[in-house]
Amino acid sequence: MKHSRFPHFIWISLLFMACSSPKTYDVLIKNGQIYDGSGEKSFTGDIAINADTLVAIGQLENAKGTLEIDATGLAVAPGFINMLSWANVSLIEDGRSQGDIRQGVTLEILGEGHSMGPLNDTMKQEMKAGQQDITYDIPWTTLGEYLEFLEKKGVSTNIASFVGNGTLRQYVMGYENRVPTASEMDTMKYLANQAMEEGAVGLSTALIYVPSGHAQTPEIIELAQEVAQHDGMYISHVRSEEGDLLNAVRELITVSREAQISAEIYHFKASGNANWHLLDSAIQLVEDARAEGLPITTDMYMYNASSTGLNVVLPEWAKEGGHAATMKLIAQPEQRKKMMAEIDFHVPPDKILLVGFRNKALRNLIGKTLAEVAEERQKSPNETLVDLIYEDDSRIQVVYFSMSEDNIKEKLALPYMSICSDAGSYTNEGVFLEQSTHPRAYGSFARLLGHYVREEKVIPLEEAIYKLTTLPATNLKIKKRGALQTGFYADVVLFNPETITDNATFAQPHQYATGVQYVFVNGTQVLQDGEHTGAFPGRVVRGPGWTGK
Repeated sequence: MKHSRFPHFIWISLLFMACSSPKTYDVLIKNGQIYDGSGEKSFTGDIAINADTLVAIGQLENAKGTLEIDATGLAVAPGFINMLSWANVSLIEDGRSQGDIRQGVTLEILGEGHSMGPLNDTMKQEMKAGQQDITYDIPWTTLGEYLEFLEKKGVSTNIASFVGNGTLRQYVMGYENRVPTASEMDTMKYLANQAMEEGAVGLSTALIYVPSGHAQTPEIIELAQEVAQHDGMYISHVRSEEGDLLNAVRELITVSREAQISAEIYHFKASGNANWHLLDSAIQLVEDARAEGLPITTDMYMYNASSTGLNVVLPEWAKEGGHAATMKLIAQPEQRKKMMAEIDFHVPPDKILLVGFRNKALRNLIGKTLAEVAEERQKSPNETLVDLIYEDDSRIQVVYFSMSEDNIKEKLALPYMSICSDAGSYTNEGVFLEQSTHPRAYGSFARLLGHYVREEKVIPLEEAIYKLTTLPATNLKIKKRGALQTGFYADVVLFNPETITDNATFAQPHQYATGVQYVFVNGTQVLQDGEHTGAFPGRVVRGPGWTGK
């Protein structure tokens, strides 16, 4: 299924050089079980790092290191790539990226439908007004400037981002639900090109949210065609993950075909018990497209519950103008009554867990289900939902227990499936403890390697590491990352495959994963004996359209 990227003559050459020319390296990792990212069988060997680069791999006899690590009993792998990260704000607060670094993640891919640029003054004001426990200034305007801001501030992980179509639409059209004029379309295309030249890895949509979902298919195709000229990817939270899943997948395939662009489905799933059976048909659509020659891929997180806003179950018209418009509608008795009547619970209220509130007076409800709060208030779940959104003046973060465990295993076995968290990367202290969260923020990658590989044996470890490294790096067309190969950047993770474990739960999510012992980012040690070193070697990783040097 996968082919090694590292011919045997390379190993022979390295072995000869190691035996004939003893030398000292900055870092020498010895006696590790090396999983190079290709998906091929692992081997026991050594890895040498100078500065930020992998310089030798093999049996490096007589070699020495200024820093030496005996990796006996540990798996040595490329740093993991988080294909959907929401660390864009958490990294501003704490650049250590502890929740992900302690799982071996060395590259965060940001920007699901909404990116941190480009911004106009109105958007900056809205971002400031929407800030909750984490507050920050917004000195950047473009997406490239945001990424450079993070790197200059100091981050432990590398960072990259898609440009969100929702952000482009909001910049040009606000929350208006209509087809853009020719002039507006030209401006969005100009901004998309600018973002790609600054290093965005592609175009993203999140079509169940506004204003991203206001875009019709032809508009998305037109933007994707611009991005394709820069060899970028189109990636989407498709328009439905429930009853209309198949049409939503067909739309993504249409964009790929018409724009001649590689495309990926974010957190691929069939959500809601009544829709679980649709997964097989959705997979068949993807595989038929791939057989046609279309480069369609998918990613997923490792839990049977999703997390997003409580407001997503409101009728579409109630969300159309953004959160401020929703609040105005709730304040109107007739509109509020109509809104309540049209709520569509794709997941029953007893399967909706409340995890995040803006209003501190409501935080005593964290950890309760919507059904429990409705019972306490002696109101219907519909009325309770609308009341809570109004009282909190936010979308309210919740967890929806909506997916099938069998489906998770089926998806994980797909050869084109990468891995994500769909969450921020937090520290389990300080401001982050003001709210609850989904355990995927602390455990998605460790859960793959511990639960699904070691315990459930859904896929072998070699294949899991391929899904975490070479596969996403190849899909994103990122150079010199995602593999243990000489000349590549030294993003390296050392973990114990017998002990790696996700410890976060839905009841107590702020718990670090364990079992990852060492992490290097660009050759700098960020994790030592499972503890953060305080180093911030993370860099901006730019896509294929970048015009800089």
